[in-house]
Amino acid sequence: MKKLFNKRRSLFLTQNSKYLRYVFNDHFVLVLMFLSGFLLYQYSQLLKDFPKTHWPIIVIVSIIILMLLAMGGIASYLEPADKQFLLIKEEAIKEIINSAKKRTYIFWLVIQTLFLVLISPILIKLGLSVFMITLLIFGLGIIKWLVITYKVKVFYNNQNLNWDAAINHEQERKQSILKFFSLFTNVKGISTSVKRRSFLDGILKLISKTPSRLWTNLFVRAFLRSSDYLGLTIRLVTLNILSVIFVNETYLALALAFVFNYLLLFQLLALGHHFDYQYMNQLYPVRLNAKASQLKGFLRVLSYAVTVIDSILIRELKPVILLIVLMLIVTEYYIPYKIKKMID
Repeated sequence: MKKLFNKRRSLFLTQNSKYLRYVFNDHFVLVLMFLSGFLLYQYSQLLKDFPKTHWPIIVIVSIIILMLLAMGGIASYLEPADKQFLLIKEEAIKEIINSAKKRTYIFWLVIQTLFLVLISPILIKLGLSVFMITLLIFGLGIIKWLVITYKVKVFYNNQNLNWDAAINHEQERKQSILKFFSLFTNVKGISTSVKRRSFLDGILKLISKTPSRLWTNLFVRAFLRSSDYLGLTIRLVTLNILSVIFVNETYLALALAFVFNYLLLFQLLALGHHFDYQYMNQLYPVRLNAKASQLKGFLRVLSYAVTVIDSILIRELKPVILLIVLMLIVTEYYIPYKIKKMID
């Protein structure tokens, strides 16, 4: 059993490692380097001119610590078919889950401890001694173990393995990882859910039901009814707006807004393949290039709508002009290039 699950873990990690090279491409690494340098500089400035009012710092640090305590999914690597084929090996599966619990705890304990060490200068400025910080690290380590233990309890029902709960948890964990990678490249294995949102039907009525607007109708319908596209858009636009509102450094806020906009447009390129499973769309009496041109048009409208929102929130002329220029380059040159390469 251990050999089987070690093989599954190895295959999943190998798959993820292939996607990492798309995440840490040259452009993203360059942006990450500049962003890291800026954050380190701001951190040093914060320590030099530490605010006299401590409560905002305490609130922010507390929220981050609580988020770290809540993070950490149990990587059991169970698959739906295991409920039938491995049912007689339930005791062995329990041992696998227990080992996964320990791995998860060790990994997140290291992350949690590194964060506390990183912010230890802030904690000292807040009045904590080195001894108190050490106690805090150990105390939070114990709490983390209790949180992980509580999460594992969902896998059991009166000491028996709850196969459905354990398998669903693993599927959700894998999907969350794959959806992160899908922000940067096309990823296989992502499951999607479709739901009609009748309150958004008014948007569909604005688009004429004519052959010349066929693909626009399909793309907008998929965008509004697929949880992946709409949910991702809401999350990225929300992060975009929050970064513009709450990041005091204008150009850093602009950089974050641009990154979120780029990720949004890149992810929505997947709409071009959304209907590939339906071979009947090849019989539609429309121009061959209609699919590509109407996908460009849809993404163009979305891109400019978000850019207008950013421009209103930023309010400074030079950063707004820079953002508009960057979005024009992405929208009018990069996105059409990717669409042509993808659809052709």
